[in-house]
Amino acid sequence: MTARASLILAAGKGTRMKSDLAKVLHAVDGRALVEYVVDTVEALGLAPNVVVVGHQADRVREVLRGRPVVFADQPEQLGTGDAVRRARRALRGFQGHLAVLCGDVPFLRPSTLQELFRRHEEGGFDATILTAVLDDAAGYGRILRGPGGEVTGIVEHRDASEEQRQVREINTSTYCFSYPLVQEALAEVRDENSQGEYYLTDTIAVLRAWGRRVGAWAAPDPLEVSGVNTPAQLRALAEYYHRREGG
Repeated sequence: MTARASLILAAGKGTRMKSDLAKVLHAVDGRALVEYVVDTVEALGLAPNVVVVGHQADRVREVLRGRPVVFADQPEQLGTGDAVRRARRALRGFQGHLAVLCGDVPFLRPSTLQELFRRHEEGGFDATILTAVLDDAAGYGRILRGPGGEVTGIVEHRDASEEQRQVREINTSTYCFSYPLVQEALAEVRDENSQGEYYLTDTIAVLRAWGRRVGAWAAPDPLEVSGVNTPAQLRALAEYYHRREGG
């Protein structure tokens, strides 16, 4: 069986939370959001599990003390692509399939991540994007597809045309990549966008240009793959979690 690992993005400040606390340290039922993500990768037996830290890195490390993770530092917030680059040393020698997860998407089920791996591996893809279909996709990156339904790229909302903003299939920022191929693709990514950041999403176009196969699978439950950006979203996800778990 091909090796499987994970990379959890946990370096952001989360300024829209209106709190000094790093976003991934906000809690549901007394546990930090990032702890739930580590639960998921631990349940699947992935290794190594790399957590990219930046804002309040020491506090994130403390919360995850004793868990089966290693850390990579991203001292400046230069985008998701830069975060994956920063994990190169922690992933040295790894060859296989890498799940890239967000530390503020706490309630992704292990079974859903397992299905993403399965589709990635059996489809022979070098990148597989976990997507969702929303009635209101405002603010999210959109999945771009060709005439035959093949994935051609991802465009961030702020960079999208009016036509692209009509697309309802969105990027959940959860992926499976062939590794170390994604690092090779990141070498081609530039920060020429409205944020001046290195977008991990831009690797999709690079891989396509190289003739590599890119897949996408829409999660059946959009709430399961939702992240937290505001206090209201945190409350809504906590309510969802309690309903789901019967609590």
